[in-house]
Amino acid sequence: MTSKTDIGGSGISARRRAPVKVSATSLVKVGSLPGAEGFPLVVEPNLEGLDAAGWAASHKAWLDEKLLESGAILFRGFRVPDAFAFRDFVGALSSELLDYLERAAPRTQVAPNVFTSTEFAADQSIPLHHEMSYSHNWPSRLWFFCDVPSPVGGATPLAPERRVTARIPADIKERFLAKKVMYVRNYGEGVDLPWQDAFQTRERAEVERYCRGCGMTYEWRDGDRLRTRAIRQVMANHPRTGEALWFNHAPIFHETNLVPEVREGLRAQFRPDEMPRNAFYGDGSPLEPEVLEHLRRIYDESTVRFPWQQGDILMVDNFLAVHGRDPFEGERSILVSMAELYVSPDVVPA
Repeated sequence: MTSKTDIGGSGISARRRAPVKVSATSLVKVGSLPGAEGFPLVVEPNLEGLDAAGWAASHKAWLDEKLLESGAILFRGFRVPDAFAFRDFVGALSSELLDYLERAAPRTQVAPNVFTSTEFAADQSIPLHHEMSYSHNWPSRLWFFCDVPSPVGGATPLAPERRVTARIPADIKERFLAKKVMYVRNYGEGVDLPWQDAFQTRERAEVERYCRGCGMTYEWRDGDRLRTRAIRQVMANHPRTGEALWFNHAPIFHETNLVPEVREGLRAQFRPDEMPRNAFYGDGSPLEPEVLEHLRRIYDESTVRFPWQQGDILMVDNFLAVHGRDPFEGERSILVSMAELYVSPDVVPA
């Protein structure tokens, strides 16, 4: 008796192996930090040496869903050795990576679309904020990469904006929404960024074109100084969920954010609208310090902290979460990448 095996021809039909389906969580474990249930979500590999960028690219839809649920995801234990591997990971989840214009803080680019985190003195803290909420456009997503964790301090505190927005009193929301917020910045006063660094150009015409395009007024002053004024939103709607979320830089830009001795020194030299940066209601009237302090207290009471570990990646929805920086000692290197530009629908070009 003869037997016949046919591969793709006549005779016995060829049997095809069914594709293997791998669930989103089969290669990773999902959890939370102690005392911080669900925010940020923590994702760790189950397999040693799991390709971080490859896994992320294969599970982008699942990660998008989890980010919308939580607002922030901490990837821990993946092998991400340097800025370029970090860039590959970010690129696997978003193709629209951004440069950094209309800067509010000094940064250095270390890889394509990868920057150092804000280069302020180590003994200074950076309050919780939404990235670039003072601007007419901002990144929808942020990524942080721990290149070198500080031995002391240096956390990147987070707070869930849904929780914060729900706790802001209705009368404060109504007052801000009626007037909006105006940011006044004075570049080149010797205590803030020169306009050349903020706008990444040495051409005044380029700055003027940028300002006109985003509804910001500008005024050139003696000594190569520049003053800008911009009226911006108080709340913003999430582009995917439609949620209305508190979204502005008023407590951070306002002069009461400065330590008292620095503030008094500046006020001895400058009027309120001549300070390096300041915030007002949109009609130019002053913001109440007690209201700003109440907002800061709500953010503080909602804050989550965790110590960085080398190789950690933190993905943040810039609408759903705020971030900051704690003071630190020793060496610290946290890198940042931004993606998916959102343009405010409220902007009217000048």
